[in-house]
Amino acid sequence: MTAIKHALQRDIFTPNDERLLSIVNVCKAGKKKKNCFLCATVTTERPVQVKVVKVKKSDKGDFYKRQMAWELRDLTEVDAKDANKENPEFDLHFEKVYRWVASSTAEKNSFISCIWKLNQRYLRKKVEFVNVSPQLLEELPKAEESVPSGESQIVAGGDEDALDDYQELNAREEQDIESMMEVCEYAISNAEAFAEKLSRELQVLDGANIQSIMASEKQVNILMQLLDQALAEVDNIEGKLLSYEEMLQSVKEQMDQISQSNRLIQISNTNNGKLLDEIQFLVNYMDLSKGHIKALQEGDLSSPKGIEACINASEALSQCMNVALKPGHEKLMAVKQQQHLFSELRDAFARRLTNHLNNVFVHQGHDQSSTLSQHTAELTLPKHSPLHRDLLRYAKLMEWLKNTQREKYEGLSRTYVDYMTRLYEREIKDFFEVAKIKMAGTSKDGKGKFATLPRKESALKQETESLHGSSGKLTGSTSSLNKLAVSSSNSRRSQSSSLLDMGNMSASDLDVADRTRFDKIFEQVLSELEPLCLAEQDFISKFFKLQQNPTLAQASIRYSMAQICVKDMVRMMMNKIFQSIETELNSLIALGDKIDSFNSLYMLVKMSHHVWTAENVDPASYLSTTLGNVLVTVKRNFDKCISGQIRQMEEVKISKKSKVGLLPFVTGFEEFAKLAEAIFRNAERRGDLDKAYIKLIRAVFNNVEKVANESQKTPRDVVMMENFHHIFSTLSSLKISCLEAERKEAKQKYTEHLQSYVINSLGQPLEKLNHFFEGVEARVAQGVREEEVSYQLAFNKQELRKVIKEYPGKEVKKGLDNLYKKVDKHLCEEENLLQVVWHSMQDEFIRQYKHFEGLINRCYPGSGITMEFTIQDMLEYFSSIAQSH
Repeated sequence: MTAIKHALQRDIFTPNDERLLSIVNVCKAGKKKKNCFLCATVTTERPVQVKVVKVKKSDKGDFYKRQMAWELRDLTEVDAKDANKENPEFDLHFEKVYRWVASSTAEKNSFISCIWKLNQRYLRKKVEFVNVSPQLLEELPKAEESVPSGESQIVAGGDEDALDDYQELNAREEQDIESMMEVCEYAISNAEAFAEKLSRELQVLDGANIQSIMASEKQVNILMQLLDQALAEVDNIEGKLLSYEEMLQSVKEQMDQISQSNRLIQISNTNNGKLLDEIQFLVNYMDLSKGHIKALQEGDLSSPKGIEACINASEALSQCMNVALKPGHEKLMAVKQQQHLFSELRDAFARRLTNHLNNVFVHQGHDQSSTLSQHTAELTLPKHSPLHRDLLRYAKLMEWLKNTQREKYEGLSRTYVDYMTRLYEREIKDFFEVAKIKMAGTSKDGKGKFATLPRKESALKQETESLHGSSGKLTGSTSSLNKLAVSSSNSRRSQSSSLLDMGNMSASDLDVADRTRFDKIFEQVLSELEPLCLAEQDFISKFFKLQQNPTLAQASIRYSMAQICVKDMVRMMMNKIFQSIETELNSLIALGDKIDSFNSLYMLVKMSHHVWTAENVDPASYLSTTLGNVLVTVKRNFDKCISGQIRQMEEVKISKKSKVGLLPFVTGFEEFAKLAEAIFRNAERRGDLDKAYIKLIRAVFNNVEKVANESQKTPRDVVMMENFHHIFSTLSSLKISCLEAERKEAKQKYTEHLQSYVINSLGQPLEKLNHFFEGVEARVAQGVREEEVSYQLAFNKQELRKVIKEYPGKEVKKGLDNLYKKVDKHLCEEENLLQVVWHSMQDEFIRQYKHFEGLINRCYPGSGITMEFTIQDMLEYFSSIAQSH
């Protein structure tokens, strides 16, 4: 290995001004066949650079070549794999990890030791050595550490021993050597003579040193005597210091005893203070005054002052029972006694409060029952504000009972609900009984058709008035009332057999008054129920403390869940108390629908408004939910009413012997629309009416065409013209925005059928003349030139004169007079369209006359042929005929 070392130094590193310090024969892990050498080198020039060089033998094997080099400052870690066992493997971590296997463990250790020394000497950033034996990592001599890294050099020889023994000359030594060599000019040319001179001078200096030492023996003896005296003085001083130390030790022990005594006194004072604080805490927070105890045991729960005293006492008791005791307090006998006293006071007061409130419920119930009779004769519900006002004085006590005695609190809640359920059920039943009796006076045709029948006075009104005219209690029952209403409905239903018969009648003032009275009764019912439910719900929330303080847990999930539970509890209590409201409302709605299905319009508007109002107050309230459920029933009745109208249109029958005129459902739609517009003005459910309008108007259109097609007495065009004219007039006057398209369609149909009727009717008085000119137009259409038509045998001048002579002015007037009479028979008086049709016929006749004249001038030029009557004659004919009739 030494020979290889010298060869590498000579051939590779010396030419590059580098010195080889350590070498190791290695191969890559897993590839042992390809050997190479890792060399640790330093440069000979300053600043010194330390490198790890990889050297490999050439392929021919006669020389070495430099393959790769790494700066030592780029080395981050050296991993020897195992610090305790011999292992030739090691890793060098540069920019990547290089894994090597040395030829022997000794070479690996020597190389790693050299790397460690170079790292310690030249690098500020230390390399991390992992799994390396501590013996390899020895500290460098202090003298070497003191030498600056920038001034370090490596002596010739190039091994690690030279690195340890070499020490650089300082400036003083260099200057002395240079001075000495300047004196001896031959020092470089004759080294032996220079060495002999140095030897001689060294001998002279040694002799001088020996003489000097012998001359100073006496001074040394004197110095030794002085040292002996100094040692004696030191012994004396040490004796005194020992005595002082013993004295100080005694003082220290006394001071320690005093300090210990003071510390015990301080601990005692601290403990006494803490004990006093604990006693003061227990006295302040667990002591209930005699006045509070007396209020809890004997306080008057019927007077405002007594209730206030009980409230204050219960709050004080809760504070004492809920005080946060510190660890160990519960073991004190006095604390246990106080807690036992508080528990007894709590239980006794809770029983006394529960019994008293139960008595209050019963007592208030008797008072309410006594005033119930005065409300039954009128359509009003008794007010419970006095009961609520009296009970709300106990609200804080109920809250205390809720927090301390949950079972008693829930028992009182059930008692209150049971009591109020019976009370409200009785009141609501009587209230709706009066409402149904009053509604029975508005009974009409149960079929709910568009036009209502004139109402006949009967014994029903007198019987109804007798039921609610007195101020006493009601004696009738719901079943008897329903029978009464249904019988009245059946009696009126028999008065009309078909929509056609009914369509000729208009709603009387009495019908309007009855419907208005029904609307007021229904509104009064809802207006009475709404404040009753809201007041009871507000009272339940306040009295039973079913409210959460939002400042305690705002925007938290726990608060939201608590709010949901509270609302559910309020809704459950309200459902129990007012369980009869929804049933009674549905019964009332069914009665109103039997009386007159048009009442569903009033009920839909009123119910929708009250639902909207209730939702604005509280969308989740009992009132909002209940009215919403009832609104579904009302909407269902409204839809049934609309379906009934459509069904009646489809079932209408017309007389074959009389003219049709205005169809009953056309006039009925007009009355329905006027009624609906008056009811739904500014209503929340306007969309429902608009949808119903669309269904109804389409049904009207379809059934008008159906009747027109089936009509035998009246021409189809007349039926379509008159009815669509009436529909157009109705929609134009009412200005219903959702029916604007139908209004335009009705006008179009009216105009088309008016024109068709006029054209078809005018063809009859001048039938032959019309046929002649139709033939002329047919020839022209076939390609015959107009001036050549007169050469056609059937359309020559003689034939034209013959046809014209058949229609002199007298015959034309006679034909027009017959036409007027026929039109008069076709048209009905209600629409008053006779003059409109007659004027349209006049215009159409003039248009035909001018058309005939034009054909004569073009097809028979120069013939001099003219009609037997002029346009002015026609105007006089039409005018005189209209005036004569």
